[in-house]
Amino acid sequence: MTLGSKIRYLRSVEGTLRGLGRAMTQIEVVRAIKKDLGKTLSQAYISQIERGARPHLTNKTRMLLAQFFKVHPGYLVDDPAGYHTELTSDLRVLEDQLDLWLVDGVERFADDPELGQALLRIAQQADSRRLLLLLSIIIETPQLADRLIEVLKPATGENR
Repeated sequence: MTLGSKIRYLRSVEGTLRGLGRAMTQIEVVRAIKKDLGKTLSQAYISQIERGARPHLTNKTRMLLAQFFKVHPGYLVDDPAGYHTELTSDLRVLEDQLDLWLVDGVERFADDPELGQALLRIAQQADSRRLLLLLSIIIETPQLADRLIEVLKPATGENR
């Protein structure tokens, strides 16, 4: 994936996280960086990155964007030719892939905000893999799942 594609993807994720139901525009990102972090970055610079006109970031810009999008700074580079994330076995990389997959699910199920919020909550945890494994254990005991829902989330009349 190119750096530009990653920035576009992160704008989409950030828009979802902020409840916009769409990708943040480049201008919205610039304004949010100024508001949230007190730093400046131009829309033209973001546009150049996304178009590939600027294939590399300065360290300062990489750190700023990583802080804003809450990703590791190393994520903000072009992937090498032939790079396949499926072949990576490092647990942290797998955890990051799982979190991105969960956030992608938030976007896919935008018509179900309750499900999207659940996926997002899992993705935001430090060990989302562990939470999904716990969910698997709970599912193996259906009465436990029903009881947990009953106790932890009082009925609201909506379908669960």
